[in-house]
Amino acid sequence: MSGEVSGDVSRAAEELVAEPVTEVCTLHGEGAIWDGTSRLVRFVDLEAGALMSYDPATGDVSRRVLGKVAACVRPRRGGGVVVALERTFVLLDAEGTVEVEYGPVVDDPGIRFNDGGCDPAGRLWMGSMAYDEAPGRGTVHRLDPDGSVHLVLSDVTISNGLAFAADGRWARYVDTPTGRVDTLEVDADAGTITARTPFTEVRDGSPDGIALDADGGVWVALWQGSAVHRYDADGRLTHVVRLPVSQVTSPTFGGADLADLYVTTSRRGLPEGREPSAGALFRVRPGVVGVPVLPFGG
Repeated sequence: MSGEVSGDVSRAAEELVAEPVTEVCTLHGEGAIWDGTSRLVRFVDLEAGALMSYDPATGDVSRRVLGKVAACVRPRRGGGVVVALERTFVLLDAEGTVEVEYGPVVDDPGIRFNDGGCDPAGRLWMGSMAYDEAPGRGTVHRLDPDGSVHLVLSDVTISNGLAFAADGRWARYVDTPTGRVDTLEVDADAGTITARTPFTEVRDGSPDGIALDADGGVWVALWQGSAVHRYDADGRLTHVVRLPVSQVTSPTFGGADLADLYVTTSRRGLPEGREPSAGALFRVRPGVVGVPVLPFGG
């Protein structure tokens, strides 16, 4: 971990280019993860309420509408997935049947879920934001495997990428308007945040979704930045993945060896004909492998 804000360094970062592996399949693609059990890339078309799946073996893309909003998906330990909808959580079994829905977590219709991630104990930490992006109205709630929900962080604005270390004692976290990735120090037994410190500043775009790699690096999607940045364990920029679209939303490592970096993109608000591949899923092999996405325990 780093307790001081780092930033881009003067030495040149390695430049890579991601290529689309699907046609345009989302309006606002978000929340990519690798589901190792099904061997699928899961992601969401957030504002269409759709759970998306991409099969690298066949190239097939499937789509299932679950509600007004589908904000985040994570695999479940026993098979199936948990999906955060607008303000509730739904559990789907391995066949896709909805088993249970928890919530709403908040009653305010001006608030929706946005992004999150699981800790090693199998708890889903889920961030929110106001539809109008009003400062300080976002939160992070924790869904435990028993279905109980607990507030763990308040006074955030656009709660975004959240990824835990394997021991659960810290996580990287993005509240987009800060322009940073932060480190959350966590009491892993209690599931509470004990400190929040800046980790690295992000330039040339706004930080969105994140993914961790096996070397301690964090990969950060840049909204309005046409790129994914990789920062090492000291917060130094080491890799820049270029994309031909401006609204880059989330990265995840996938494939049997976790050596493919998949990236979701958005075409929300773009004029017809602008950035024709925006909304597609992209892929690059960056020469660094990821860590498995932590599953939900319920």
